[in-house]
Amino acid sequence: MLIKRGSGWLGAMLVLLMAGCSHKSEVKSLVTPYVPPTPVIKPQPVRGVWLATVNHLDWPPPASLTLADPELRIARQQQALVQRLDKYVALGINTVFFQVKPDGTALYRSAILPWSAELTGAIGQHPGYDPLQFLLTEAHKRGLKVHAWLNPYRITTNTSPATVSALQKTLRQSPASVFVLHRDWVRVASDRYVLDPGLPQVRQWINSVVAELVKNYAIDGVQFDDYFYYETPSSPLDDSRSWQQYGAGFADKASWRRNNTLLLVKEVAATIKSLKPEVAFGISPAGVWRNADKDERGSDTRGGEAYDQAFADTRLWVKEGLLDYIAPQLYWPFERKIVRYPTLAKWWADVVGSGPVKLYIGVALYKVGKPTATEPQWGEEQGVAELKRQIELNETQPGVAGTILFRDAFLDEPQTQQAVNYLRSRWGKQ
Repeated sequence: MLIKRGSGWLGAMLVLLMAGCSHKSEVKSLVTPYVPPTPVIKPQPVRGVWLATVNHLDWPPPASLTLADPELRIARQQQALVQRLDKYVALGINTVFFQVKPDGTALYRSAILPWSAELTGAIGQHPGYDPLQFLLTEAHKRGLKVHAWLNPYRITTNTSPATVSALQKTLRQSPASVFVLHRDWVRVASDRYVLDPGLPQVRQWINSVVAELVKNYAIDGVQFDDYFYYETPSSPLDDSRSWQQYGAGFADKASWRRNNTLLLVKEVAATIKSLKPEVAFGISPAGVWRNADKDERGSDTRGGEAYDQAFADTRLWVKEGLLDYIAPQLYWPFERKIVRYPTLAKWWADVVGSGPVKLYIGVALYKVGKPTATEPQWGEEQGVAELKRQIELNETQPGVAGTILFRDAFLDEPQTQQAVNYLRSRWGKQ
């Protein structure tokens, strides 16, 4: 009997234990389960290069224009572009800033601008292919981004009789040059023909150029260079008529000129965002906004000022968020006393801050390996030491989102090869 009772007791205990185990599986743990953090994916820094077409600086090869056979010319130009793109990939460059409007002509199909003479030797002559579309196809195939680089106001790079004659001949073509269609918009500055930035109809025309480009091409961005008001003491821009007509309400001509540039930036930004918000709009101005001795908000420098010389309030554009990025040209070494590279890089990073405008810094590849009396640093280790300092600052300074090299042709110059090898080791795919 005792044994039987014991057995019954043991059985009851087993039942209770099993029930308890079953109940436990339904009770939630009081310990918070570990959830691995979501990895922060930082945007890839821009590692860019400017590809200039004005005067065949980087492309197309001048020798291609001497080929009598159009098919050979096209093949040579396209081959040269593909070689450039392959070089970019090998070096780790991920963005090309392609000069599609070097003056009053285009390197793409346009109903507003005649074809560029850089392609064939004659303004308005169809090159037999579309260089921008070719570049876009080949670049995107390689994972490269393409920003269309435009000079907004320049019509020509000189005022020679031969240039004027070539422009006048476009009257028999479609489209004709703005030079012959709107002579009342044309001025001379810095010994070249330019459009008058003070005329509202000129800004409207530039807007139409940008709108056509953005609509018709799968570009990743639009960039203006720093040539807004571009004049020299010996060849100033005569805009007295437009100043008299439109300058009411401004204290002086300088303020009116800066407002004209501001209006262009606002209008173009609005145009791009209304068409394709994903297309970035950027400007590459001169590196110094204002020196601190003129404006306490300026940089501790003594260089030429975009605010006073180009009538471009570049700081204001950033503060008002008018751009997607700004790419100031910081073409000085670390130890240039009047304009030190780190001083300006940090000043621009502070200006951009945590706002929406990205900062890409333009560096002077063209100076590498070419020291001067005022800038001997470019000769140190054949310029590698200076370039390394600048790249390292750009890639460690908070607020700097990229670097752009000026310019493509200097990737092939003998004096830059050690620097190019450094870029390949730092940026290139291992």
